[in-house]
Amino acid sequence: MNRSFIKNFKQLYCNIILIISITVSLLTISCNNPKNKPEVINPEIQNAVETVLLEDSSVAMLPVMEKRIQLIKAALANKTPIILLDSLEPRASQAQKIAINDPKFCENLFDKKSHRPFRNEIFNVYEARPQEVPGELQAQNVYKVEMYNYALNLTTTAFVNLNIGKLVSVTNFPSSQPDIPAYLKNIAMQIAVNNPQVIKALGYQPSEKQALMANTKTALNNTKCERSLHLCVAPTFIKNDKALWAIVDLTDYKIVGIRWTNVGTTAGASTNISERKLKFDKIMECYCKKVTHLEKYNWKLNYVITTSDGMRISEVSYNNKQVVNNAKIVDWHVGYSNTDGFGYSDAVGCPEFSQAAVVAESDPRVSEIVEEGKTIGFALEQTFCSKQWPLPCNYNYLQRFEFYNDGRFRTAGASLGRGCGNNGTYRPVFRIAFTGNNNSFYEWNNNNWKPWDKEQWKLQTASSTYTSEGYQFKIADEKGVGYYLEPGRGQFKDGGRGDNAYVFITKQHYDKEEGEKDLVTIGPCCNIDYRQGPEKFIDASPENVQNTDFVLWYVPQMKNDDTKGREYCWAESYLENGVYKTKIYPCMGGPMFVPIKK
Repeated sequence: MNRSFIKNFKQLYCNIILIISITVSLLTISCNNPKNKPEVINPEIQNAVETVLLEDSSVAMLPVMEKRIQLIKAALANKTPIILLDSLEPRASQAQKIAINDPKFCENLFDKKSHRPFRNEIFNVYEARPQEVPGELQAQNVYKVEMYNYALNLTTTAFVNLNIGKLVSVTNFPSSQPDIPAYLKNIAMQIAVNNPQVIKALGYQPSEKQALMANTKTALNNTKCERSLHLCVAPTFIKNDKALWAIVDLTDYKIVGIRWTNVGTTAGASTNISERKLKFDKIMECYCKKVTHLEKYNWKLNYVITTSDGMRISEVSYNNKQVVNNAKIVDWHVGYSNTDGFGYSDAVGCPEFSQAAVVAESDPRVSEIVEEGKTIGFALEQTFCSKQWPLPCNYNYLQRFEFYNDGRFRTAGASLGRGCGNNGTYRPVFRIAFTGNNNSFYEWNNNNWKPWDKEQWKLQTASSTYTSEGYQFKIADEKGVGYYLEPGRGQFKDGGRGDNAYVFITKQHYDKEEGEKDLVTIGPCCNIDYRQGPEKFIDASPENVQNTDFVLWYVPQMKNDDTKGREYCWAESYLENGVYKTKIYPCMGGPMFVPIKK
C-alpha cells in the first residue's frame, strides 16, 4: 500500500466517524427534546460570564463578581428572570413585588422567538415625585419602578398605586438606560481599580475613594459602549493635571478602554459634608417633594426639582393667559473627543433618592433682572453641583429661566466648569412644551416665514438666516398669536458665544413617555451630529406638526476653553488672603422667546 492510499483511507475513515457522530447527536437531541423546545439559557449572559472568566482575569478574581455571576444565573433560572433590588423599605418592596407580577411590565423578559430569558434588573424603586405622576393621583401613594433589559438595551418604567395595589402605567424606552444603583457603581469601581491597564497607566493602584463620576453613563467609539449599546460608566482618576478615564462595560464586565484628558491644575475642596447634608434635607422636603408656586409681576408659574430632569417649570402664564405647559433640561451631554467619542451623559436633579450624577446643592433663587437701573423682569435659577467641585472631574451646572415685564421669556443653561478636560463640548437638551393644540412652527427663509409641515430638525450654522431682529423661528396659532424664537448668537450679554443649536420639533404625545414626566437619559454623551436624543421621538414616517400641539427641543453646543484670557465653560482656583477661592467662566446657552405683536 502506498502512502497516498493510506492518507486517503484515513481521511475517509475520519469523515465517516464525523458523520456518525453528528447523526447520533442529532438523534439524541431529537429524542430528548421531541418538541424542539429551546434551552432556557441566554447566549448574551453566557457571553458575559465567559468574558469575566476568560478574557479578564483581574475581573474574574474579584469576590464581588463571583457573587454577581451567581446572582445572574439564579435570576435566569427563575420563572421571572429579574434581578431584584433588596434591602428596600416596606412600601418600595411592595411596589417592586406588584410590578414584577404584572404581565405588561414583564412582557419583554424573554426573547419572542426562542423564549430564552433576557438579563433583566430592577435599578430603582422610589416614591414618585409630584411632577412624575398624573394630577389625579396622590404622589405619596405612588411608587416608580425602573427595570433595565441588558440584551435589548431597554428601560421599562412602571408607576404603582399602593392604595389599590396595582400598576397605573407602564412605559418602555428603547435604547435608553436608567441611572444605575449603588451596588453597580461599586462593581464598576472594583473593576476599574483592579484593572492592570489602569494600574499601569497611573503608576499605582488607586482606591475606590479616588474614583470620580463612577455612576455616570458614558460611551466610547468602536466598542459596544458606542451610542450606548451597552451599559457603560467611566470611573475617573486624577493624576497631576490629567484625568484617566476607565471605561467599564457593565453588560460584559470589562474595561473597554482608557483615555487621558487634560484638566489643568487647581486646588481647594468642597464645603463641609455635614453642612451639605443639612442643605440636602431642606431641598428634598421643600423643592423635590413639593411643587412651589411663584407669582411675580405679570407672571405666574409652578416649579419643582425633578429626579433627573433638573428644574421643571409648568403652568406658566403671562397676564393670566397660560403660554407654556412645561419646560426643563432633560440631559447634559458632555463629549471630550470628536474621534474617540467618549464623555458623560449627566442627569441632574434632586440630591437624594434620584441617582442624579450632579445634584441640586442650594435652594432655588429668584432675583431681579435690572437694566440701566430699571427692573425689567426676574430670573429663577437652580444650581446643580458635584460634591468636590471645583476639583477636576466635578461638574457645576446652572439652570436659569428669565421672565420679562414685556412678555419675553428665556430658557437658559450654563456649565460653570471645570469638568473632566479642557476640550469638552457641552450639549444641554432643553424640552419646551407650549400651551395650545393649534400651533404651527415656522422658519425664516428667503425673507419669508416657511412652515414646517412634518417633524424634523435643523442646525443653527454660520449660514443660518434671521430677521432684522434676530429671529430664526416662530411658534404661532391660527390667529398668529405666539412667540418668535431668538437663538443665542452672543447677543444676550451673559458671556455666551453663540448656541450653534440643534432645533427639533416633535408631535406631542401625552400617552407616551416622551418627556411630560421625568425621562431617563435619552441620548448618548458624545455624538457630534443631530443624534442628541430628541430624534428618537421623530417617527419613521414623521408626523404632521401643523395646527396641532408639539414639543420644541433645543440643544445648544458650547465648547470649553482653558486658554488664558479666553476661558469658557471653565473654573480656576486662586489664592486670596491665604485661602483658595474659585473663579468661574460660565458658558450660557438657550433661546429667547419674544411675543408676536400684531
